[in-house]
This record gives sequence, C-alpha cells and structure tokens, in this order.
Amino acid sequence: MDVIDLKVVDAVARHGSMNKAAVELNTVQSNVSSRIRSLEDELGVSLFQRSAKGVQITPAGRRILPYAARLSKLLSDASAAARDDGKPSGVLEIGTLETTLALRLPLLIARFASAWPEVRPVVRTGTTQSLIQAVVDCKLEGAFVAGPVDHPELQAETVFQEELVLVTSRAVRTLEAVRAIIHLKTMVFRIGCSYRQRMDSLLSGMGLLAPEPLEFGSIDGILACVAAGVGITLLPRGVVARAWQEGLVAVHEIPPTLSQVETVFVRRVDSHFSSALATFLESVHRETETHAQNVRQLA
Repeated sequence: MDVIDLKVVDAVARHGSMNKAAVELNTVQSNVSSRIRSLEDELGVSLFQRSAKGVQITPAGRRILPYAARLSKLLSDASAAARDDGKPSGVLEIGTLETTLALRLPLLIARFASAWPEVRPVVRTGTTQSLIQAVVDCKLEGAFVAGPVDHPELQAETVFQEELVLVTSRAVRTLEAVRAIIHLKTMVFRIGCSYRQRMDSLLSGMGLLAPEPLEFGSIDGILACVAAGVGITLLPRGVVARAWQEGLVAVHEIPPTLSQVETVFVRRVDSHFSSALATFLESVHRETETHAQNVRQLA
C-alpha cells in the first residue's frame, strides 16, 4: 500500500464510481479498477461492493479512509511548510459555529483580509461535533467550536466567552412561565449542537421533559420561529440582542452553570501551523483583549 493507493480509495469513495474517480485522478478507469483490486488482494479484504449502479465502500474501506486524508494532508503540509517564508498567503480554510460567525467573525475577517490581501479566507459553518470531526479528518485547518474540548489529536485554546440566554416569544414574560406552555417545543441547530444539551439540562432542572427538538440550519430561521411562538431556544445574548431590542422576542437569564460557555479554536497537533493561521489567531486574540478592556472601562 502506498499514498497513491489511498488517494484512489478516497476518490472512489467520494464519487461512488470508478470512472468519475479516474477523471479526477487524470487516468483511465481500468487503472483505477486495477489499483483497487491489487490493494484488496494485498489486504485480504474487500474495500468496495460493486454493482450496476456503481460502487459502495465497505466497512473495511471506510476504516482506512481517515488515513488517506491524513497522508494527503501531511503531503500538503510538507509542501506548504517549504513555501511558507513567514508572510501570510494562500488559502486559510476554517470552520465556525453559526453563532460565532454572526457575533464575532465578520469584522475580524474583514480586517484580516484587508491587512493580508494575499490570504484567501474560506469559512465553513457547522455544529461543534461536525466541525471537530472535520478538523480531525484534516478537512479544515482549524475551527471555532463550543468548549471545553478534550481530544488527543487536537490542540484547543479559548478565544471567546459567551453568555447563553433563553429566548422565547414576547408572550412568555418570565422563565417560570415556560412551565405553562402547552406542547412545548425547542429549536436547535443540527445534531451535534452543544446548546441542545444545555437546553435539556435547563428543562430537566425545571421539572420538564425535554421534547424532541426542531432542527434548523440558521439563526434567522430559529429567531423567526421563536418570535412567532413556535417554541423556545438557547442562544448567546449578543446574537439575540437586536431581535430583543426590536421587541421581537423575550430574553430570560438562566443559571450561570448553564449560561457560561467558552468558544475555543481547535486544530490538529500534528499539522503545519501556517503563517496565515498564526497571524489570524493573533488578530483574534488582539480583538478579544480590546473588547475585554472596553468592557472593563465601561464597568
């Protein structure tokens, strides 16, 4: 088995087709098929199930896919390290929570892009669970997720502190009034959202059974449904500030054990720490410290 074999396995798995994988790899279908058969013979297991509709990866094939991604990333890191002379440049691909993107990153990214025009930031959103997995699988250089994070392959550093609040329609005047809601519904992001666990804990502490949540893909969608009285949600105070000020929703403080959440930035411990990422994180920490100083002065 070599790097080329693993690249072929990865391409076939993504496309579900030997022919489409061959096009991506700039070769012919027979070469791809031969590589896969030889590798299967070497390993003594089937990596793909063939059918008239294409190919489907087997459990054995799925188990080696992460190694293909890591080797590819290692080669890419080696090339990037050789070219990295300390001046930020190239593509910087990071992930973030929807809430962090809305609340913290627009100005940061705008200033960074202006200061370092040779860097092209690419930002992808997801849940904490999906973003962590993307970093582990070398699909992202790093990501902003809800902490704490304890993973042997990742380095995590705290960058922001947020306060979660319960968000309801204006008709719900107090936190206790939530008990009186008939057919209570909760609204959260997709599976892997860390806020849903806190919501369940909050409701449990109030003696309520957490219902099956309604899943959304955007903050705007959640807030619109909350305002319409569809259900309730947990979000950082800063994210809902405008909707609250405009009288669209009501905001309720929750116990500190559930409200305080840290946002951490995670990256692989064994990946190349590019100048672009290092400079970006420096700008994040500067902005965070400036914000903290402003808050202390106002206090």
